[in-house]
Amino acid sequence: MGKEINPFPVKGYISKEYFCDREKELNVLLRNVQNGVNTTLISPRRMGKTGLIFRFFEMLIDLGDYKTVYVDIYSSRNLSDFIKLLAEAIIQKFPSKTPIGKSFWNLLKGLRPVFTFDAFTGSPQIKISYQSESEKEQTLQQLLAFLDGQKLLVVVAIDEFQQIANYPESNMEALLRTYIQPLKQVTFIFSGSRRHTLMEIFSSSSRPFYSSTQFINLEAIDCDVYKTFIRDKFERGKRVIDEDSINFVMSWTKGYTFYTQSICNRLYPFKKITPERVKAECNDLLLENESVYLQYRNLLTQKQWNFLAALAKEESVTLLYSSEFLMKYRLGSPSSVQGIVNSLIDKEMIREQIASGGTSYCVYDVFLMRWLQRIY
Repeated sequence: MGKEINPFPVKGYISKEYFCDREKELNVLLRNVQNGVNTTLISPRRMGKTGLIFRFFEMLIDLGDYKTVYVDIYSSRNLSDFIKLLAEAIIQKFPSKTPIGKSFWNLLKGLRPVFTFDAFTGSPQIKISYQSESEKEQTLQQLLAFLDGQKLLVVVAIDEFQQIANYPESNMEALLRTYIQPLKQVTFIFSGSRRHTLMEIFSSSSRPFYSSTQFINLEAIDCDVYKTFIRDKFERGKRVIDEDSINFVMSWTKGYTFYTQSICNRLYPFKKITPERVKAECNDLLLENESVYLQYRNLLTQKQWNFLAALAKEESVTLLYSSEFLMKYRLGSPSSVQGIVNSLIDKEMIREQIASGGTSYCVYDVFLMRWLQRIY
């Protein structure tokens, strides 16, 4: 008998059996792909964005009419890095022994690449030398044209797409849009966590990608649906967990995917879960991460840290510059606080939530928020 799998993974995607809900988002993605519409998927970090992409890819593979490529460009700094990561993603998806893989390797040989292999994962890595900027652009065009030349439809997910806004190449957006627009067999999912940057790229009439995709904003999974999922996984594993324990988990993590999965992952080894056990695991988790949170304090100014602690105590604030909130925590004037807020948003320490009822603000990391609430 194989080792029992903890049904609450906190890294990587396993299979649909361990994936909760997102039926609405999956249906929208499928409809867009079937209609040749590109999608911009915006989600706060740790809300399950990457897991959703891989679940969707699994759905497409089950349908049998699609090929999928996932590329994470978070580490990229320029066009060369983008090309490198895209090429490596294609190689990983289509091994050299497959017909498509052989065709792609033949294409790469013409680019004079240097191949190495990652010491930890064994994955192939590519280094391509260019004589000019036009060679880089031509290489990008060739990679996309290769994908477009396949018999089956190809779906390419580019994760952390907002990175291209930081590239030194001022024409990166126009270049990519120019090469993507004529593709017939390829549909794209542009995903990322920096809402403001992605909205600028895709919603500003002065930008090349203006009005070229449909948006999906990923929020927390429906509470009742997630509670049913949690209860089912514990019961299937012959564990006993009461309703109060599940309610505490959902409340303490705000139902955000990574944090909920993390607590459930820690609870799963126990045969009987009570509220006392949940609270003990939450406490242990905060103690384990305390050194990280203390380091955050060293990286922020005292005023930034005080503001973060105040926001944590409130959990969510809509009237951020109201005299009531500022005076309660002695944070200073609205003008001085505005700079602090902008800096913390940029550092992804604060999350800005825009809704029809107004804009609210909270500490980005739920576990950090709980730790701040405990010590202040």
